[in-house]
Amino acid sequence: MARIMPMAASSIRPSLSALRFCRFCVSHSSSRKFASFHLGTVPQMQSFGIKASKLLREKGSNFSIGAVGSMAHASTATTQENVLDWVKQDKRRMLHVVYRVGDLDRTIKFYTECLGMKLLRKRDVPEERYTNAFLGYGPEDSHFVIELTYNYGIDKYDIGLAFGHFGIAVEDVAKSVELIKAKGGKVTREPGPVKGGNTVIAFIEDPDGYKFELLERGPTPEPLCQVMLRVGDLDRAINFYQKAYGMELLRTRDNPEYKYTIAMLGYGPEDKSAVMELTYNYGVSIYDKGNAYAQIAIGTDDVHKTAEAIRLWGGKITREPGPLPGISAKIVACQDTDGWKAVFVDNIDFLKELE
Repeated sequence: MARIMPMAASSIRPSLSALRFCRFCVSHSSSRKFASFHLGTVPQMQSFGIKASKLLREKGSNFSIGAVGSMAHASTATTQENVLDWVKQDKRRMLHVVYRVGDLDRTIKFYTECLGMKLLRKRDVPEERYTNAFLGYGPEDSHFVIELTYNYGIDKYDIGLAFGHFGIAVEDVAKSVELIKAKGGKVTREPGPVKGGNTVIAFIEDPDGYKFELLERGPTPEPLCQVMLRVGDLDRAINFYQKAYGMELLRTRDNPEYKYTIAMLGYGPEDKSAVMELTYNYGVSIYDKGNAYAQIAIGTDDVHKTAEAIRLWGGKITREPGPLPGISAKIVACQDTDGWKAVFVDNIDFLKELE
């Protein structure tokens, strides 16, 4: 991994132009599943565990306050155990990562010609003034892909300090860098071994300033392999991603020389699937997220149970689970403990959208 230097949280005040983008705070997709949402009421958790009030009704009222408290504690413990068991069994996969660009055709050209991606599909939604393009290294039903969003008339976004980079596995980093240079791409870190390791890497920037880390690896079924985000409390983030999102902690690495620690989490091994790289810079707890990066989308078998798990482990539901108006796809939108957004999409509905 590349060195992540510590940095202070941004003190830049939002401009009026940034405030214009509020209606795009949850990004759009070709199926409109990422349209702006209104918050609904939060239903009480009922699918998992046994409520203490139910036990009281069934067994009578001759209980002390201590007994009621003990039952409530036992009920909570049972609920947590049931949720954890279900999350582990849920069929989850990282579907795509969503972010905004200022010139869609320019970005598509760069990704296809310089990074070797394929344009999988594209859709314009003029009534809502946006266009989506999906790009990647294989079909969406089996690969992690990129969803680009272009909002009419907006040609620049603030990437902020919290977003890190995307990772792409290539067989020859030096050769890939030469191609990118020949196409006019920007290389910000020349090919070479990562500090403290042997993996050959390089860093480049796309036309909008998003960073990509090129990692030298053998053939892999998932070349688009990483999304790196910075977090303010690594232990808290790991706990949430494991228990609420059901990801496996694959490895951690502390680098005291450069004052940062990383954790790799995902639904499969790094060499065969896309993973999240969470980075903690010593002493930095808050970052400016900007308005460019949007969210990741993850597949699930049950958006309602997923929402309960997210609430239970400290996440925030920003769009209640259920079908979106006008379409049948069921989703739930949320934020993690650092405010990073995610959308969970019903697995069956997602496949229907691709038909």
